[in-house]
This record gives sequence, structure tokens and C-alpha cells, in this order.
Amino acid sequence: MSRGRIILIVALLGMWTVSCRPDGPAVEPTPAVDFTQELPPGQLALRKISPGEYPAFSIDQAGNPAIVKAIDNSLQYLAAPSSQGFYPYLDITHNRAIATLNAMRELLSSPMLLRQGDAYLNATLRSDFEVYQSIGAPDPVGGSFTGRVLFTGYFTPIYPASLQRTDVFRYPLYKRPVDLVRNDATGDVLGRKLPDGSLAPKYYTRGEIEAGNLLAGQELVWLNNRFDAYVISVQGSARLILTDGRTYEIGYAGHNGFEYTSPGEQLVKDGRLSKQQLNLRGLKTYFAQHPSDMDRYLSLNKRFVFFTERTGGPFGSLNVPVTALATIATDKSIYPRAMPAFVWTKIPAPQSVTGAREYRSILLDQDAGGAIRAAGRTDIYMGVGESAERLAGQQLHEGKLYYFAVKPELVSRYLITAGPRLPRP
Repeated sequence: MSRGRIILIVALLGMWTVSCRPDGPAVEPTPAVDFTQELPPGQLALRKISPGEYPAFSIDQAGNPAIVKAIDNSLQYLAAPSSQGFYPYLDITHNRAIATLNAMRELLSSPMLLRQGDAYLNATLRSDFEVYQSIGAPDPVGGSFTGRVLFTGYFTPIYPASLQRTDVFRYPLYKRPVDLVRNDATGDVLGRKLPDGSLAPKYYTRGEIEAGNLLAGQELVWLNNRFDAYVISVQGSARLILTDGRTYEIGYAGHNGFEYTSPGEQLVKDGRLSKQQLNLRGLKTYFAQHPSDMDRYLSLNKRFVFFTERTGGPFGSLNVPVTALATIATDKSIYPRAMPAFVWTKIPAPQSVTGAREYRSILLDQDAGGAIRAAGRTDIYMGVGESAERLAGQQLHEGKLYYFAVKPELVSRYLITAGPRLPRP
């Protein structure tokens, strides 16, 4: 589900800060950490660390059952022959990735974990696994990396919709057009097929599609709110409630080949929004009050996403379901697919508008995003509906990111060819 989500990256991204001492005046300005800075070609995002560098591992108990479910989804992905083309990653072979998931599933299903908790978790992770840490965002002063990762959130919206255009439902989502040519193996857009059979190197931009009504006749479904339709296009999936009461699930079917650009950042630059308002709620409020500005600002995001009906989801970029508070999205060109990761950050506190709580848990790397193009960026999937939308809209916290791989000498013990390995007696 390659997409550019509405990510809430305010002053931390690519801007300058002023450092102040508690007891003195401001010092010279220093560059802020740029969490969006991409790695040099060929460089990967992880480094293996020694046991002395391991953090205190833990599992967020609310997400524990979901993690096992997410592991099974990752195993489903690795059972597909096409997954072998993305390994080895560093010293992690495809077989080692499968064995890792089986070993992690066994650990998280163990009665010993229920009895002994984090003590058993940490002892087993140290004895059976090797740990890799994200290098994170680059140091703005030196040539090294900080290990700091910015965690944002995404969700699956629920909105009303219609399968036919009406006076109320008049904002369409589109099927993937037949003249869009792409590499089916990678999903990369190659261009637009012309009537004479030749290939134009670019497809239409969002602005061209919307201003020229260029995809008329290829509508999949209609929304009653233009900005809601845009939100779906950047989240990549939705559950829609049709006019007859049925639920209609849609999922990602491709995009037009352009990179994601944030309209919100331009609104801040133009003085239309404050940095504190740069979130989903702020954007919704602004465009509800200034609907005519959508033509100008939404078209800045040239990326346009296409959809298809798809039940059983929502699905991530690995073509398996994503799981609330058990799935993360990263740059798949620099992070390993389907692997278990440990996230140490903060997430919004329940029933709180501004509060946050410490969050330490194991999640699965099962998704990608058009705006997630750096070692310093990770998206946490928050779930479906209004509560998930609130969590995603508030999620903006730094943290650390680690990955696990079962020790090489234990691969044969945990390796099976298909399906999840059941816990040992």
C-alpha cells in the first residue's frame, strides 16, 4: 500500500531550532534533526548491536494477542515465493526470517511469558535472538546517525458513500485506469499508454485528473465530502457505509507514480495554519471553512491513488492484513520486510486530547508509505474508525526502533516450510 499519508511532522522536519540554556540566553542556532532525510543509495537502516546495547524489552499487554495474529500474517507473506527476492537483508536470509517469526510466535505464546512477564521475555530474547537497531535520523552536525526515529500514526477511516453519483455523493474514488502502465513485479509506474500504443513517460497528476475530469467512467465509489475522499487517498484503504447500510471495503490498487507532497506544510508556510494546527483535525477544520482552497492546496500533492473493492483487510504493502498496534510501516528499500521489531516511544493516552504514555512493544514491519522514505521515520497502524483516527492524529513522538533475528545456530530448530509453528510443550 504505497501511499503518502497525512503525517503530522511539524517543526521537527527540516527546520531550525534555537537551543536555550535553563539559566542563560539563547545560544547559536543549531540544525534540527531531519527525520525525512533519505539514506545514500545502497545503505540499509539497521546495524547489529551487542547485548550490552540492548534496551529493556517489554510487551504492551493490550497488544499482545494481536501481535501473534500479525506474526501469522508475516509468515503468510514469507510463504510466497516472491518474498525470497527481498532477502538476504544484511546477514538475515529468507530461511532465517521464517525461523525468526516462528521463534517469536513460540515465545509470545509461551505460558512462561504469562507467568514471568518481562523477565522471561528479556532472558529469551538475549539467549535466542540477535538484535539490530535502526540508525535513525542523521546527525545534523556530524556525519554519524542519531538512532532517533520519529513515530507517526495512520488509520483506516469509516465514511458514508454511494455506488452511484447523487447530488450529495459527488466526490469520486477511482479504479486503476487501463492506460496506466506499471511493472507488476515492483508496482513502479512506467507511464501512460497512448492510443497509438506508445508510452508517455508520466501519468496524469492529481491536479490534471481532477481539473480535467480525465477518469470519467472509471469511478469506483462516491463520497459526500471532498476532503474525506482525499483522506482515503492518502490512508490507502477505507470501510465505507453505503446508502443501503452495507459495508463496502476498499483497498489500494496502485498510484500514478508521483511522490507524496504535504499540502499542510504549504498551509503553514502561507500562514493559513499554525504549526500546532498541522494535524488531521486542523486540516479538516480549515478546509471545511475554506472549501475553495482545496483546489490550490490538495493539487500540490501530485500523487493520486486508485482503489478496488477488497474484503478482509485493510491490507499493507506486503499484501497481508495490517493489525492495530501490531503493524508498522517503514521504507521497504532500507528495512527488512515482515520482520518483528521492538518500538520504544510514546503513544496518545486513551481518552486524552494531549496526553501520552510510554509505549514499548513488539510489532511487525508489514507496510510502506509514500511519505516514509527514511531511516528516521516509522508509522504505527492505529486501527479502524474514529478512535483510531484520533490516535493517529495525535501520534508524533520520537523513540528507538530495534529488530530481531533468531540466532543462526537455531534456524534449523525453528524452520518449517509453511504455516505457523506451534509452541513446544
